[in-house]
Amino acid sequence: MKRSLLIFALSVAPAIAQAEAWPEKAVHAIIPVGAGSSTDIVHRVVFEQLSVALGRPIVVENRTGAGGTIGTAVIAKSKPDGYTLLGNGSAHTIAPALYKSLPYDAARDFIPVAPIGTSPSVLVVSPPKAITTVQQLVAAAKARPNGLNFSSVGIGTATHLSAERFAFSAGIQGVHIPFKGGAEAMLEVLAGRVEFFFGPVALVLPNIRDGKLLALAVNATERSPNLPNVPTLREAGYPDAEYPIWFGVFAPAGTPREPVDILNREIAKSLQVPTLREKLSSLGVEPLIMTPDQFKLYVDKEFALNAALAKKVGLKPE
Repeated sequence: MKRSLLIFALSVAPAIAQAEAWPEKAVHAIIPVGAGSSTDIVHRVVFEQLSVALGRPIVVENRTGAGGTIGTAVIAKSKPDGYTLLGNGSAHTIAPALYKSLPYDAARDFIPVAPIGTSPSVLVVSPPKAITTVQQLVAAAKARPNGLNFSSVGIGTATHLSAERFAFSAGIQGVHIPFKGGAEAMLEVLAGRVEFFFGPVALVLPNIRDGKLLALAVNATERSPNLPNVPTLREAGYPDAEYPIWFGVFAPAGTPREPVDILNREIAKSLQVPTLREKLSSLGVEPLIMTPDQFKLYVDKEFALNAALAKKVGLKPE
């Protein structure tokens, strides 16, 4: 009997050691959008700190194209061993509403590993418009047959759906004018050619501080630390209008629980490091910590929310 127990112990010891040894090599992370985007910058600063925590390099690659679906498809087909990760966010849960035939199942082919944080969008207008509150903006929109026009960085993006969600909550019409980038979308508001824009905090904050843009509200559940005097849309009287951008880390479906748990734990610890928190704050990102199971529930709700919103807006997958 003792000899049998010894043989059993010796047989499982290598497996236990292997599990505890993860990671044994460098981790490969794909960001499916271009370098310099908010998704790219946020994930890179987190992966840098995570690499220190894990004691292994994290090799980050931008694999762009087709609205982020090309890089995402690479991860979906990768070996599920914890050594290949996807750095994405809100766009991941919007994609099924935008594309008819994705080369992957956005919900089933990935494991939500850990969130990184949320970044509220700021409802901004040009000061010469003489609109100083959300209520005044809504009144102006209702006074026009087609409502006011608003800019975004593209159809189906978070900046677009933020405005649409607000419009539904406020009971107003809006004319959507998409642009190729955030700077261009913001410039049109600065020039007075577009009435409003839901811009990421990091993008619009300098112009708000310089008085070139007026912030009416943020679309998060709580006020932004960067704009403590700016109310939330809920505080302004529109409780169903929240639509903050979020960032997170995913792994291919089938990835063992051990590396998922280790990654989740170390990302959570990294988000507590003061220097990283300062970097994220400068980007307008507020850390978000959840277990893998909690993050999965969060992501599943986002899939349902975006599917319903896309249907209301009339977005048809292409």
